[in-house]
Amino acid sequence: MQLVEKSALKEEPPKFDIGDTVDVHLKILEGNKERIQVFSGVVIARSGSGSKEMFTVRRIVAGQGVERKFPVHSPRIEKVEVKRSAVIRRAKLYFLRDRIGKAVRLKERRR
Repeated sequence: MQLVEKSALKEEPPKFDIGDTVDVHLKILEGNKERIQVFSGVVIARSGSGSKEMFTVRRIVAGQGVERKFPVHSPRIEKVEVKRSAVIRRAKLYFLRDRIGKAVRLKERRR
């Protein structure tokens, strides 16, 4: 099983942590054209391992929270850019779902 999964893994998976604000660059196919679409937000969770590893990104659109899950090793993900990092003490940031406005902000980590 590991031999089959090894072929699907990226050589250099993107490096980011929970609490980071990221831009996920996705390849979108429209007919025979391909374009890059950016999904920006805060990484609130990572789960799984190996080729099944996923991460969840949350952002606010028109006052509504939108979450999207991405496979880390997906060939459709062009790159993941880390915009800023936050100081966190939890493995999952699901508590951000209940917060609105300025309460959603996380304390920035200095690099």
